[in-house]
Amino acid sequence: MSRFDFDLLTIGAGSGGVAGSRRAAIHGARVAICEGSRVGGTCVIRGCVPKKILMYGSQFGEALEDAGAYGWRFGRPTFELAALVAAKNAETARLEGIYRRMLADGGVRLIEGRGCLVDPHTVEVDGRRITAGRILIATGGRVSHPPIEGIELALDSDRLLDLERQPDHLLVLGAGYIAVEFAGIFRGFGSDVTLAYRADLPLRGFDQDIRRRLAEAMDGRGIRLQAGFAPVRIERRGSSFAAIDGEGREIVADAVLAALGRHPNTAGLGLDAVGVRTRGRNGAIEVDRFSRSSVASIFAVGDVTDRANLTPVAIAEGRAFADTEFGGREQAVDHSLIATAVFSQPQIATIGLSEADAGARGHDCQVFEAGFRPMKNTISGRSERAYMKVVVDRSNDRVLGAHMIGPDAAEILQALAVAVTMGATKADLDRTLAVHPTTAEEFVLLRTPRD
Repeated sequence: MSRFDFDLLTIGAGSGGVAGSRRAAIHGARVAICEGSRVGGTCVIRGCVPKKILMYGSQFGEALEDAGAYGWRFGRPTFELAALVAAKNAETARLEGIYRRMLADGGVRLIEGRGCLVDPHTVEVDGRRITAGRILIATGGRVSHPPIEGIELALDSDRLLDLERQPDHLLVLGAGYIAVEFAGIFRGFGSDVTLAYRADLPLRGFDQDIRRRLAEAMDGRGIRLQAGFAPVRIERRGSSFAAIDGEGREIVADAVLAALGRHPNTAGLGLDAVGVRTRGRNGAIEVDRFSRSSVASIFAVGDVTDRANLTPVAIAEGRAFADTEFGGREQAVDHSLIATAVFSQPQIATIGLSEADAGARGHDCQVFEAGFRPMKNTISGRSERAYMKVVVDRSNDRVLGAHMIGPDAAEILQALAVAVTMGATKADLDRTLAVHPTTAEEFVLLRTPRD
């Protein structure tokens, strides 16, 4: 009989923790998982899922506007944010119930309460000590609050998801995924929106041509872009709020969203006490390619490691950990080629290297691109354009990266990501027959490289 209560105890019942725990149980391990908040984690409760529900809701206004050009006639529409938030809450509650059932049906015991490490094999949960042969930390990330005076006056993405009354004017601070997504969502609801950020363009790290086109599209949708704005103070002005930068410039709005990043959720876990090494100022848990920490019995997956902070990556890491430790099959996640999407409006999706990154790594590249107005926009009269880009290594014809901004970009790139992951060449794309008429077909119709 084992000297431990469980073979595996997971701290954090989000995407990575649930995936790893269920897979370990399938391999025959005795598994428990503890969670101090709602089951499902960031993605299900306060991230990807509720955000995309709001995104869908925000797009109906544009669809109703366009419908007139296609012969449809309606009365004057109205929008109630509270009704959408209630529907979103009902859906996240339903999904949380599914996650709880998955754990129960998979033989994983749920222990409600926040876990803290006591020693390499012991976790304390609300005063109760539980032992395990292995401990998996999957506590995800938390919203960052930079040292800006008055930052407590701003909303963060967690609180914004539960806002039931939309502001007439929303100021969004930041230029990452969350910032550009919520800027588009609230503009779609009808709010005036200002997006203010330090850099020259939104979405640092993405291909430059995509970033530039996103800025143009957001401006075309009526979102005011304020580049080079680094706030040092937020203050209340009656019923409004003002964000002020180091040069004294200010932006006044009815509400401020501080979308200024996230960091690993490691506070209060007791990592130092048991010798788990962290790295960087954000406190990410240091792990090897098999998610092993500096303590032999302790592992970590997902955003808490700050490797690639995406839900599918956390799930893959959790399953790879379980297969390696309990399934007798050594598995590691390849983080070098990951497809991702930004649910901005219009959407962005990408896989592989940007043009700049490919050049920096010494590749002699050819670039193929296409920009056009989607068919749907020709009847509605919208001027917004789609853009696709493929970066190819000239020496071996291999596709190094594919990038898109436009309608259904995420759905299109998911399919293309299979080919790129398999090592597709430009010749492979060229000999693929197009599905016509579609936006996606442009990826297989690119023939002439850019000069």
